[in-house]
Amino acid sequence: ENHLSWIIENFLERSSARQLKNRVPEAQKLFQADNGLPVHIKGGTGDVLLYRVTMTLTITGTCYSLYWLLFASLPQKKA
Repeated sequence: ENHLSWIIENFLERSSARQLKNRVPEAQKLFQADNGLPVHIKGGTGDVLLYRVTMTLTITGTCYSLYWLLFASLPQKKA
């Protein structure tokens, strides 16, 4: 029992000393900067890549769906 209380105390001491830095003001500065960029790409290269991949997949999926809708709407060939 004594060992368990020591482990709990040790954990609580370390967790209170390990407080995270508030990075919200830095993010607000970044995203509110008037630099002409849309907000969805202000985060840097990762955001730009994610945006482009998302748009590519969306456009590809839309075209694929339209192709199969057109294919399904055509009359079937008689064998």
